[in-house]
Amino acid sequence: MISQQAKDAFDFIVTGALKNALCASSEGQCEASVIADVKEAKEKKVVLLTVSSYTFRVMTMLYFTLNRETKAHFAAINRSEVETMNESDFLDVICECGNIFCGALNRELGNHFPHLGMSTPNVLDRECVDYLTELDAGYTQHFKISINENFTMHASVCVCEFADIDFAVDMTQTEENNGELELF
Repeated sequence: MISQQAKDAFDFIVTGALKNALCASSEGQCEASVIADVKEAKEKKVVLLTVSSYTFRVMTMLYFTLNRETKAHFAAINRSEVETMNESDFLDVICECGNIFCGALNRELGNHFPHLGMSTPNVLDRECVDYLTELDAGYTQHFKISINENFTMHASVCVCEFADIDFAVDMTQTEENNGELELF
């Protein structure tokens, strides 16, 4: 069983992580809100990442369609010109945004649960999300992300528990550092 306190904590962590991962600049505005039905997400693909422990598995999904609007947004995140990026470049940026989103979730959960592991991004067809109910998850939540009032994406989080989950986070924190990509 996942407590209501833990569900609220997941929502808080996820919305903060989405805002940090998907805004193209520090001046940008990003709002993440809960939606009732995943059918509202019309995008054609998802980036799937997981955070797992001995007691749970959290699956995160970022929805996207690789159209002109999406390419422009992710080119801005990458500080590149749309014309200079090919499809593989865009997928790399989208997957890296998924990594930033899931990594923030992983870091915060690491404050409450030991022994966490995070997957690499997988790009899947949107129809795969329709089978989340088959996982018998204890908690699933879907989000609409509005960026600068002119670009919209969707995301989902699905938590499968293997033991009772109860934790709380400080919901007074308003900003998280998402870090920089570090190459060795």
